[in-house]
Amino acid sequence: MFLRLARALGAAGICVVVNASVVRAEKAPAADPKKVQADPQFAVQGEYTGEVRSGGRRVRYGIQVIALGEGRYRAVVHRNGLPAEGWKKEDRLGSAESETVDGVVTFKPAGGLGIIRWMDGALVLSDPTRRDYGGRLEKVIRKSPTLGARPPKGAKILFDGKDHNDFPADKVTEDGLLMQGVTSRTTFLDCTLHLEFMLPFEPQGRGQDRGNSGCYMQGRYEVQILDSFGLEGRNNEAGGIYEVSDPMVNMCFPPMSWQTYDIDFKAPRFDASGRKTQNAKMTVLFNGVLVQKDVEVPGPTRAAIQKESPASGPLYLQDHGHPVRFRNIWIVERDGAVSATRTR
Repeated sequence: MFLRLARALGAAGICVVVNASVVRAEKAPAADPKKVQADPQFAVQGEYTGEVRSGGRRVRYGIQVIALGEGRYRAVVHRNGLPAEGWKKEDRLGSAESETVDGVVTFKPAGGLGIIRWMDGALVLSDPTRRDYGGRLEKVIRKSPTLGARPPKGAKILFDGKDHNDFPADKVTEDGLLMQGVTSRTTFLDCTLHLEFMLPFEPQGRGQDRGNSGCYMQGRYEVQILDSFGLEGRNNEAGGIYEVSDPMVNMCFPPMSWQTYDIDFKAPRFDASGRKTQNAKMTVLFNGVLVQKDVEVPGPTRAAIQKESPASGPLYLQDHGHPVRFRNIWIVERDGAVSATRTR
């Protein structure tokens, strides 16, 4: 059954059964971890992975469940596990939104061929018409391998929540995190940047109105920051170079997870007359996975705060009205830069 469902969820019906208390919840403050974690929808949203038995075969699947507010969800199904775990773009098989019927959250692309029950924090798959079908997908919480990376010798620490803060003091929260809408005092040319960020939980939001910010190298060239969990991976989504290049894979974790960008940045080159001879280039690791490789950026991206020039520029973390939080920010000048080459 699930293999039929997996074919782009074209003809299958998925039924996800949850406790009635999960169906609706009041909107929680988007960036308060304690209050967000008390929201029943937050408990259901997330990544699930495991093997599904169908006849004599076992196939690994990953499902990303996205909270949409008011007890509604979207399930995104991937064959061969979650993104970056033996997964290719064609393994994204499709998605389906839910409706609640008698306390049961149900995904219905068409038909009614199977049931997935949310039980004890896992997705349990079964088909009442078949004894040779079933599976259990456990919820997993993935972490970036570069999370908490220590700045190497010679690095310039822009923000560590304690002794170093290269940004306005009034943009630091009581618990020592940096808010969005800040520009560094330090400016730079070629460098490697390490940045950690946490997206807010905003299940009512859609598209660009959900955990939106931006990481602008030199205040000119944006790597998008957005709650893009479960989305297809476009240039205006997380890991994308805005309006320039789609990420190779969407590595966005669920909101309220700490996530990482490791960006190798090469500034544009200019001749003695001020004429540009080479475009800026970026290589981006998103949660430790290569998503952009030596991508040329032809000019400042939308909403840049500085015009393109031979001069150095700051790190700008955009404010789009969403409470995105940042920590552990540092740069290394190119002469001592750590090459961003790690992949999965």
